[in-house]
Amino acid sequence: MNPSTMNRFRNRVRHMTLALVALSAGASYGLAQDHASHMEAMKKQDKSSDAAALLKAVREATQRFKDVNIAKAEGYVLQFGCVSGSDSGAMGLHYVNGNLVAGGVLDRTRPQIIIYEPMPDGSQKLIGADFLVIAEQWHKTHKETPELMGQLFHLFEAPNRFGLPPFYTLHVWAWKDNPNGAFVNWHPNVSCNSFSGQNQ
Repeated sequence: MNPSTMNRFRNRVRHMTLALVALSAGASYGLAQDHASHMEAMKKQDKSSDAAALLKAVREATQRFKDVNIAKAEGYVLQFGCVSGSDSGAMGLHYVNGNLVAGGVLDRTRPQIIIYEPMPDGSQKLIGADFLVIAEQWHKTHKETPELMGQLFHLFEAPNRFGLPPFYTLHVWAWKDNPNGAFVNWHPNVSCNSFSGQNQ
């Protein structure tokens, strides 16, 4: 093989090698992207699964409270009237169990607050639950923000409309779908219009 032919052969081999390296790198990058996308999808699926599990747990734990008299018999008392926002909808009627609030324990089967919506006929419809811990009490034994089955609590600073010290809260709209999310504070489709203004 003459020198000219040898040079052409070497150049061809070099180009083929570079092409194979580039192809291999591209394939590895693609696999890495696929893996990252898969992991992100798995995380979202896990969060979605945890959210569904929390909603299910709260529904099961509060089903008996569809009758507000059962909630009252178990120590839940209406506080704060009917909580509404100027442009955010409402939170509804909060029946608070003072002993559970004082206990400062988060248990998906024992919400500190049961939430109802006042109905035009004077009845009260179960729409969700609210888990609440006083911030100072919580941080005596925990550094992190409280969470329940992957759902982070929201902090309400003081002073606040409820007259409480700073507290963490997590609303779970287990009985009335919220288009803004199952764990946000306000429900745009909840109304206080039928509230009589008295603690019932």
